[in-house]
Amino acid sequence: MLKHPQTIFGQRLRAARKRVGLPQDRLGVLLGLDEGCSSARISRYETGAHAPPFGTAKKLAAVLGVSVAYFYCVDELEAELLLTMSRLGQDEKRRLMVLAESLSANTVKPG
Repeated sequence: MLKHPQTIFGQRLRAARKRVGLPQDRLGVLLGLDEGCSSARISRYETGAHAPPFGTAKKLAAVLGVSVAYFYCVDELEAELLLTMSRLGQDEKRRLMVLAESLSANTVKPG
């Protein structure tokens, strides 16, 4: 029986894993986990039964090609923005930052 993720981290991890088409056991092996327990470990992270240490979250992000911040982002639109940004090179990220600062400067702050 497939358990649904109960945490933001678990939801984002499962989505990122499925986006790249990796089964849980293969993802675990790519992290350096023993093949015999890799699927169970990733499953526990996805369902929220266990939270990985931050170092493991960084490794997961690297293997899945996402920012580690993506796993912890509560806002769905911000998470999607992080995914898009993770595919950009440094020059494009700088250009995006200039645009974001421009948009932010033109936004009326509540007060």
